Amino acid sequence: MAATQPIRNKKHLKKLAEYYLERGQCRNYALIVMGVYTALRISDLLRLKWSDVYDAEKNIFRNHVEITEKKTAKTKRIALNKQVLGALRLCLPHRRGEYIFASNRKSGKAISRVQAWRIIHAAAIAVGIDGKVSCHSLRKTWGYHACRSGEVPLAVIMTIYNHSNFQTTKRYLGVEQDDLDKAYLGMELF
Repeated sequence: MAATQPIRNKKHLKKLAEYYLERGQCRNYALIVMGVYTALRISDLLRLKWSDVYDAEKNIFRNHVEITEKKTAKTKRIALNKQVLGALRLCLPHRRGEYIFASNRKSGKAISRVQAWRIIHAAAIAVGIDGKVSCHSLRKTWGYHACRSGEVPLAVIMTIYNHSNFQTTKRYLGVEQDDLDKAYLGMELF
């Protein structure tokens, strides 16, 4: 069984998000955008409620979301960037309940992990992304691009993922030989 992979190609990643935006399906668009930019596990993402990201009394979006991770029971505070806030702004007028990713079929419930997988998988196939893409691909994608950019220290990436060592993070991000080759061939020191 092949491991879930990050989405390495930024053009494919953009097409993946825009797939649902172009169809007016803002919930699904927000799922992909938030999945990538918050690097949350799908179990934590699906539990998010509007009150976690939006202060209805003040009519403003929060700058951060605070959650207790389901898997680790650790509290995490995540800054909401302009892409996430933009996706949420699109969805706010169409909200149907307390959950950001509300189910169309089960009133008062969030979509299931299986439905989230179907949403992501369908878009990946439609835009021609090869490889094993799943809900976890969104989480891995953030770290992959953060690492490749060189702007986010590895220690920060490891902390965001709650990894205790580099080997786990390296395997998690899918660092491959072509990434190593690019590093060797791209260095010009003199």
